[in-house]
Amino acid sequence: MPQLIVLRHGQSEWNLQNRFTGWVDVDLTEQGVQEAKKAGELLRDYQIDVLYTSNLQRAQKTADLALASAGIAVDEIHRDEALNERHYGDLQGLNKAETAEKYGDEQVHIWRRSYDTPPPNGESLKDTQARVLPYVEKNIVPQLKAGKNVMVAAHGNSIRALVMFLEKMSPEEILQVNIPTGVPRVYELSDTLEVLSVAYLGENS
Repeated sequence: MPQLIVLRHGQSEWNLQNRFTGWVDVDLTEQGVQEAKKAGELLRDYQIDVLYTSNLQRAQKTADLALASAGIAVDEIHRDEALNERHYGDLQGLNKAETAEKYGDEQVHIWRRSYDTPPPNGESLKDTQARVLPYVEKNIVPQLKAGKNVMVAAHGNSIRALVMFLEKMSPEEILQVNIPTGVPRVYELSDTLEVLSVAYLGENS
């Protein structure tokens, strides 16, 4: 039975600065580097056949550090902007607190947490899902159905789109899901890709 491991990148420079990051290609902080290495320690007993990442360095570096820490060599690696973070449009680079002062707490909350209301010139979670899921169904699903273990290193919202698909969540349910940085989430799947079990690694350690 195949396994799917999803991993949000470690803390980035703009996570630390409380900025909207989106598609801006910022690096990991030292804490983010350590989170990625710790993720790898938790993955040492796992087999990973295929790696998928976004086009952004924070996801790629997290995957590289985690796999090196785990002592896992992956021969098949794919990178695609379809797995990039949600595009925050005009909010990218802005401090979240300052944005709330400018536009109001309620409006910023709607942009951040609604399912289908995008920020100006940006993407909603629904928009993000509309590019993530076709890529997943075309590329990742066949790998899993072939019995391969797959890791996806990506971002909070691209992973939420994937989680919503896997766990058959409603738009209301996925809005309550927060994806922590640098913590592997492992899905045990049936041959037809039904979720048999799911858990974050290290939760009870």
